[in-house]
Amino acid sequence: MPDETTLEDDIRTLYRRAFEQYGSDALWNARPSENPSTLEALAITRALRTHGGMDGRRLAEEIERLCRAAHETAVPCSACSGGRPQL
Repeated sequence: MPDETTLEDDIRTLYRRAFEQYGSDALWNARPSENPSTLEALAITRALRTHGGMDGRRLAEEIERLCRAAHETAVPCSACSGGRPQL
């Protein structure tokens, strides 16, 4: 499994790709972040699914998959069930 830094880089790459490819169609009401967090990446997936067609849906699924993987490699959080935040 890739390390957390690699996953975060991959998430940022897909986040930027989403805005490049779907910004005016699916993400018109969102402002891109210079250094997006995992939560910011997850926040755009619904719009990609709804307004991005099948390719946007696939991109959303990939972002979500990478965010889950990054989350699983993160330090456990005591505020969440099972010691890890739920996505």
